[in-house]
Amino acid sequence: MCTLMNCLGYGPPIRQARRDAYREHDRLMNAREHSNIMLITTGSKAEGLTGVYESDVDIMYVLEGIMCLENGVDSDKLPRETTVFTLNTGVCYHGHSRLNLLERRGDIIPSKICDALCEDENGRVLLSSALFVDVFKDRTSAPNEIRHERAGPSMPSSSGPFHIDNVFSLRCYCPVILSRWAERTRHWPPPDIVRKVVTMGSFVTPVGFKGSEYHHLEWRICFNTGENELMSSLNNTQVYIYVLLKMVVKDVLKPVKKEITSYTVKNIVLWLAENNPQAQFNESSVFYWLREGLENLRTAILKIELPYYMIPERNLMAACGLDEGQKCTWVNTITDMMNEGSNALLRLPRIRKAIISHPEPLVWYNKKRIEMELLHLKLWNRITQCTDENGVVNMSDPMQCAILSRINELAIEVHTRMNREGSRLNDLIEILNMMIM
Repeated sequence: MCTLMNCLGYGPPIRQARRDAYREHDRLMNAREHSNIMLITTGSKAEGLTGVYESDVDIMYVLEGIMCLENGVDSDKLPRETTVFTLNTGVCYHGHSRLNLLERRGDIIPSKICDALCEDENGRVLLSSALFVDVFKDRTSAPNEIRHERAGPSMPSSSGPFHIDNVFSLRCYCPVILSRWAERTRHWPPPDIVRKVVTMGSFVTPVGFKGSEYHHLEWRICFNTGENELMSSLNNTQVYIYVLLKMVVKDVLKPVKKEITSYTVKNIVLWLAENNPQAQFNESSVFYWLREGLENLRTAILKIELPYYMIPERNLMAACGLDEGQKCTWVNTITDMMNEGSNALLRLPRIRKAIISHPEPLVWYNKKRIEMELLHLKLWNRITQCTDENGVVNMSDPMQCAILSRINELAIEVHTRMNREGSRLNDLIEILNMMIM
């Protein structure tokens, strides 16, 4: 099973290559923009767990010069030009907060922030999450960009095969919340990773609790960069369990209204890692931990309860909109899978196809596919480097030409073998896109 997962593009080298590529892309974009907004890739791309077109790209845009502080944190150490908000968590559901403007002498509040300010019932000045999203909906579109309807804190867009979840956010300093997380008794992560996650801090994103009357005023506290670090420190077995559970949700349960998401599964795996000795997560125990993960998922659905890994008081299943009929169906499906043992994996299309084609042509094809993906990641960053301030790309760059030439060679190699084995597909572009899905 572990060999199969490596062949499918979930092994350590390709995961690291993806993480490096997206970090480099963030660095190049932030160096080029010279604006007060920092771009950070998060989610499955930052974790190195999905191919180029395999899922959405999650991008967080962090407004610089603005800081949200937990109550009791001294704001005097911040530069005078920093706009400061204080967290008011007492009136919100766990993991959410209102942002009260802290008036400081000499403050110059950015115009976009001014446009999102409002007053609460007591006359205190707040930053409205709903108004904040409205302000940034009016940003200039990129060439060929198509905007889509808002989804939670995200303003989704697409450009060709790329689908992007754009989330504008603010930095947050909440030492008490992070210290509570750091001081828990645990098997994992190790102390150095715990310290690193704490230093990364947190963010607030413009989305309130679904069941709140005042959701338009509320913000969600999140730890995107810290969670990226945590996911990178999971061992191979834990990563494989995470990927397999995501496949179960996507291909077997098939939620329509995001009642369960990959984020639900991520938290299940993080709790499993924290609560169990790391030596128990090895190649021979993959099926055992998959069953444990399925059992935890079944329990979360049955009880409509799953504590958020960073702030356990927040229930990730609260207000998820899961009705009784759907709950019973999913509980029965997961129970059947647990009883099927390793045969349950045959329910997952990608695993089933890989088993059928193993070892040949799976090994041959996936070697080509991984090379193709690495070339695209390299090309993506090279194009960014070769783009001038007017958005014009220098297409005569030798490295770009070499990468494009090799991409064409690979597509022809795969096309040749497909024809030899009876396929009638002759469109090289379609073959190329299929390889990097």
